[in-house]
Amino acid sequence: MNNAIFLDRDGVINNIIISKGLPLSPSKFEEFKILPGVRESISKLKELNFYCILVTNQPDVSRGKIKKETVVKMNEYVKNELGLNDVFVCFHDDKDNCQCRKPKPGLILNASYKWNVDLKNSYMIGDRWKDIEAGRLAGCKTILIKSNYVEEIKTKPDFELDSLFSAAILIKKLNNEKK
Repeated sequence: MNNAIFLDRDGVINNIIISKGLPLSPSKFEEFKILPGVRESISKLKELNFYCILVTNQPDVSRGKIKKETVVKMNEYVKNELGLNDVFVCFHDDKDNCQCRKPKPGLILNASYKWNVDLKNSYMIGDRWKDIEAGRLAGCKTILIKSNYVEEIKTKPDFELDSLFSAAILIKKLNNEKK
């Protein structure tokens, strides 16, 4: 079986806009920027033999705020730029009550099935409680990237750090301790 790092996109991989204390995804490809340190972090995680898989909610498509083609273009850009193994996306809104929208674990479970992932030796890294809950429900260790969002953290993460780079350093340390 393989180990994986499941990564949320907005706020972990790329920039976001904070409005009224909550994060907003970029709505145009031109606004989409990979955060500093992300390339190095992904390289470090891949050196540790983790698959790096993007799992992202993109409800603005079903809300009519962004075209699906734009989100696909952003995700393909990230996948190619960072050398990610795969991308799994939920385009639904909460009202759709699908199994793929985080905090439900569907995206992670689908990815783990496709890539033969050992979930108990894998991590979910996100910037919101929904990411952490999805990871917990899937059986992964969880890392919350701290943010300034005005949002209650409803699920306690295993670790809380300030960046993806800090998460990569921690995972390397924990990986070395297992050996």
